[in-house]
Amino acid sequence: MEVRKVNGALLSNYEVLRVLKDRRRQKGKSFSGLEQNASTVGYEAVQYLKDTPAINQSPTTIANFLTAISSFALTKAEKLQLLNLRPETPVEIQLIVEESEERLTEEQVNHILTLIQAHLPAEATASSSSSSEPAQ
Repeated sequence: MEVRKVNGALLSNYEVLRVLKDRRRQKGKSFSGLEQNASTVGYEAVQYLKDTPAINQSPTTIANFLTAISSFALTKAEKLQLLNLRPETPVEIQLIVEESEERLTEEQVNHILTLIQAHLPAEATASSSSSSEPAQ
């Protein structure tokens, strides 16, 4: 994967994870003059993202989810946060969607939660992600 336009779009956690993993496979490329620091930051970011819903997502699941929630008047940033955070309660939706009480009915909030459960895989369990970590 190649970054074509810096600051060109918002990236989901899945996309960041994929870029970092691809970057690790291309060890010959430099992050600039700060290779060691960038490698550390990249490693820490991958370790963090392994414990998020991003580890179970794919381009297909993301596209299906975005299509499913397209009928709601949500901003790009709100859709991205729903994708990254995978909320499970109405309160979490209210924290993500600005002015959700005015913009969404209770039924719509519950429908969004149903769509999240249907289209986005559940978060990885702590035991499965810790067993896949490399030994240090």
